[in-house]
Amino acid sequence: MQTRKLFGTDGMRGKAGHYPLDQGTVFKFGKAVGRLLQKKMESSDRPQVVLGEDTRESGREISRVLAAGIRSTGTRLFYAGVITTPGVAFLTRHHNFTAGIMVSASHNPYYDNGIKVFTNSGLKLSEAQELEIERAISDDQAQDGEYPQDELSPEPEFLQEYVAYLRGILPANLPLPKEPLVVDCANGSASRVAPLLLKDVGIDARILNAAPDGRNINLHCGSLHPASMAREAQAANAYLGVAFDGDADRAIFATRDGRIADGDHVLYAAAPCYERLRKLEGHTVVGTLMTNLALEHALARCGIGLKRTAVGDRYVLEEMLRSGYNLGGEPSGHIIFADLSLAGDGIITLLQILRILGETGASFIEAVGGLKQYPQVICNIPVREKRPLESIPEVSRTIEACSRELGDAGRIVVRYSGTEALARVMVEAQDASAVEHYAARITRAIEAAIGATAGTQAH
Repeated sequence: MQTRKLFGTDGMRGKAGHYPLDQGTVFKFGKAVGRLLQKKMESSDRPQVVLGEDTRESGREISRVLAAGIRSTGTRLFYAGVITTPGVAFLTRHHNFTAGIMVSASHNPYYDNGIKVFTNSGLKLSEAQELEIERAISDDQAQDGEYPQDELSPEPEFLQEYVAYLRGILPANLPLPKEPLVVDCANGSASRVAPLLLKDVGIDARILNAAPDGRNINLHCGSLHPASMAREAQAANAYLGVAFDGDADRAIFATRDGRIADGDHVLYAAAPCYERLRKLEGHTVVGTLMTNLALEHALARCGIGLKRTAVGDRYVLEEMLRSGYNLGGEPSGHIIFADLSLAGDGIITLLQILRILGETGASFIEAVGGLKQYPQVICNIPVREKRPLESIPEVSRTIEACSRELGDAGRIVVRYSGTEALARVMVEAQDASAVEHYAARITRAIEAAIGATAGTQAH
């Protein structure tokens, strides 16, 4: 079975200006996408594509080269400028474009970038389609050199349409928060959307990190670094705090007393509410291998099941579509409310939380406070290669031994990142000392075999 080399779990990603985000590969990528879309057309009409980007300094150049490649195939291209990734997915559906493309590396540092492609329904490309694009790029014999860069002018109505759609999610008679929200835009795409939306709705918001300069996206801010947002929420006695990532497809929250609430807390707040209203399809929520075991136990007490998938919102969505479920997500803050959007949308997640709190009269602390997550450690280990872990004897033996010793008292998940050169070790159990012990054993085995040093995030 052929495996993808350029695409990860969330599009094609890398360091801007370097393969595969050098000008030549980006131009060939645009040509390959344009030709793929041409083949899908059932009439003589030309495909139509909408293109957006986040706030990285490399975004505009990549967009211009990509646009030139796409247009070289006769495909029409419309430019949204800086917008969120789920905003591109919305525009693709709303205007019935053949595809949508987002230039973003999501939560990565500014020097990285990436390209995500959405189908007409707002879904990401299938793995078969991604392989077809990779083959086309490989077969393209065009010589490297200077590549054309198309001039791009944003369509101003695109942002307005997306904000209007988001505004319509909140019922007109919904009680609005009396206290302010604290909103961290990560100096990314949310900077263009969230302040405008909240002002239109009439919600008082203290906006943080909404002054992008091309290099400060995700820099000590946003959903990967929510501590400062949580401190601000506590200092302001806020209704709640929320932090988006660079392209605003994920959201991490904080209570007014400064406690972090991740994607598991969002599912904990939303699923029972959906179940009471008989809106939770299949009485089931879709999570991933990284979903905390405490959430599974808490949902079970409400008569709600949890179905786990591989890590990545594309796998969560695939299971939701396959089984007919309408709520799913990841601890990282990717939450999919399928009745509203098939794309994880951090701003929609915020709006749904506001709606649940407004309709139930609960505070955010009350909505999420009942979830007591089990101690969990995630070790991110830089690796020099991604050999199958089961093919490395010392690593596989260690994982098997730790899993056997821990038994049913917890969970161990070891996998490679789909977007970075990292191995991730997750251990969770009710016994915090066991968590630290087994995480350290597995981390040492991986470092000795294929790695360097590990950075640890404890939850």
